Amino acid sequence: MTIPQDQASWFSGAFEQMVQNVDKAVLGKQHVIRLAFTCMLSEGHLLLEDYPGTGKTQLARAMSSTVQGSNSRIQFTPDLLPSDVTGVTIYDPNKQTFDFHPGPIFATIVLADEINRASPKTQSALLEVMEEGRVTVDGVPHSVGEPFMVIATQNPIEQAGTYRLPEAQLDRFLMKTSLGYPDHEATVAVLADAATRDRTKALSAVVTAQVVSDMAKLADQVHVDPAILAYVSRLAEETRRHLSVKLGLSVRGCLAFVRCAKTWAISQGRTHVIPDDIKVLAEPVLNHRLLLTAEAQFANITIAQVIGQILSEVAPPSERVA
Repeated sequence: MTIPQDQASWFSGAFEQMVQNVDKAVLGKQHVIRLAFTCMLSEGHLLLEDYPGTGKTQLARAMSSTVQGSNSRIQFTPDLLPSDVTGVTIYDPNKQTFDFHPGPIFATIVLADEINRASPKTQSALLEVMEEGRVTVDGVPHSVGEPFMVIATQNPIEQAGTYRLPEAQLDRFLMKTSLGYPDHEATVAVLADAATRDRTKALSAVVTAQVVSDMAKLADQVHVDPAILAYVSRLAEETRRHLSVKLGLSVRGCLAFVRCAKTWAISQGRTHVIPDDIKVLAEPVLNHRLLLTAEAQFANITIAQVIGQILSEVAPPSERVA
């Protein structure tokens, strides 16, 4: 079923409103903001690998303020327990019953700060909630609600004493990107408004949580031509054959690619996916799903270089199949 153009235009307008709202708090990072909302509306989770003080917390708060939701922050440390994330059941002697006390994971947007500093057991508890959308405590399931998004961060420096996320768990994140430092103009603007401690407090919601859910369902209906699907499949096959790649793109990664492309396409006001959508999303969707060989790492070859080479070698489709 083809989406009517007026619905695609409505989606694009709402998407742009959300981006512009967050841009008031996170200056000069519109592309990353678009990627983050694409991730949310594709019902996925985002991994940010960045240095301290680049605005990761601001991004999470601004997004939750924009979609009229709640936000929470979990500072991951080696002694953090799974129950500190999910919640715990406590006995109430007055009522003589066990009551569930929800953890910080019960929020619209959850910032999991420095996820690689927690133990693998705690990491697994978070990743299970991300996958299932619910918490099971003492055999009782508790839904975290919709929309629900985890923005996890990793610090690329000070790796001593951290627990690196295994590739199978990295694959559960829909995208991986980096905010990076702002440019000169954005930095000057931030410094000029140094009296404002939290720029997100001035933001007001532009959409409701229900609208976000409706937009996600609409994005699922975007048309993807079989030629585009074949293009994604060829890219995946090439990652598995590449001499510098030890672990290529999985089928789950291909599905993530298509889901993100649908959302990105309709955010541009289109009812169908084009090859350029795939190219734009290639790096954030692929860079945490590919594992380089030891020889490639020793030769200082980066995943971004490999992705660029594959995109240049695999020709995009020039004609529609259907």
